[in-house]
Formats: sequence, structure tokens, C-alpha cells
Amino acid sequence: GYASPEMLTLLTVALAFNGPALPSRTHVARSSAMTMAGVGGQYAWFEPDSGKVWDPLGLGKEKEKFDRLRYVEVKHGRIAMLAVLGHITAAAGVRLPGEISKGVAFADIKGSGFSALSQVPTAGLIQMFLFVGLLETWVCKDIPGTGNEFPGDLRNGQVDAWDTFSPMDKARKRMIEINNGRAAMMGILALMIHEGIDGKPYIINEMLGMGQPY
Repeated sequence: GYASPEMLTLLTVALAFNGPALPSRTHVARSSAMTMAGVGGQYAWFEPDSGKVWDPLGLGKEKEKFDRLRYVEVKHGRIAMLAVLGHITAAAGVRLPGEISKGVAFADIKGSGFSALSQVPTAGLIQMFLFVGLLETWVCKDIPGTGNEFPGDLRNGQVDAWDTFSPMDKARKRMIEINNGRAAMMGILALMIHEGIDGKPYIINEMLGMGQPY
């Protein structure tokens, strides 16, 4: 048998989203007003001037600005991860049941990316806009005084599982999320650019002569 274009696409993204291998080293957790997940040594780049932040322009020298930039980065990374997975899911032909607008079923929307978006009726676009607005204003909020530990921590006292991890595990998981978010931002940008150039977002499929998944 042979791998389908959909399986090849999923495999490629899965490999790209693997977290980095971390060396087996012991670090001593340190107290930090900046973040409770701050750990000494190579994982201390969650703070300004920690020696692990690549900031040649000095944009994050101040705590407030650093936290703001980190929050924006984490947020955009999460959106990008959802966008990449959504793009692949739609390209594989997965659709919700029912209609996105009166007389237009989800199954009637073909393809993915810009191609699929161009087929969504105005009523469907309004629904999407309102749903995102709901998440932005009511769900994905950092509520002060609820025990959130770092920029992008949106638990707001509702999820206790995070507190079971050690400071080292917390730092490691945060690093993996940031790296995966950065990879996803590059990934969705590449899909958008290649679709805009010739309507073929999955360039690796073309390179291997397998065509697009839709």
C-alpha cells in the first residue's frame, strides 16, 4: 500500500510538533516574582535579562512589557496551532453535521483554507466572528487574583492539575508550548502563502508527486 496525501500531511505536521529533547540534568527551582514556573539554568528564559532570551532590540527589558510580549506570543501560538490542525482536518474532508447557514450544509464547503472560507455564506462568517468574540471576551481571559502564574495562564482557578507538576516540569511544558506555537505560526503562514501563490498549500505533497489532499 501507500500513504495517502492526508496521512502524509498529518505525519509531516506531527513530526514538526514534537517537543525538543531535554537533557537529564538537575536544576534547583528558584523563587521569582516574575513567574512561579521560573527555573534556574537553561530554563530561566521566562524572565527579562535571564540570559536565555533572544532580544537584540531590548524590547523586553521591563517586566510589564516582557510579560505583555510573552502573552501575545503564547496567544498567537495557540491560535496558530488550532489553525494548522483545522486546516489539515478540513483538507482531509472532515465536516460537521448540519448546516452552516440556511440551505448550505457544512458538507457543501469544499477544500480548506482560503478556498473553503470563500464558500462560507455571510451568515456563517457572522457566526464564526461572534464565536471568536465570545471566546475572547468571556472564556480566554486572564482574571487577576485567581492564582494564574504566568503570561498565558488562563486557568483562573478552574484547573488544579497544573499544580501537581514540579517547577521543572512546568518550565519544560511551557517551553514545549512556546516552541510548538512558533512552529505553528510558521506552518499556517506557509500554508497561506503557498495557497495564495498557486492554490496548492501542501507543497510537500506536490514535491512527492502525490497532489493535494482535496
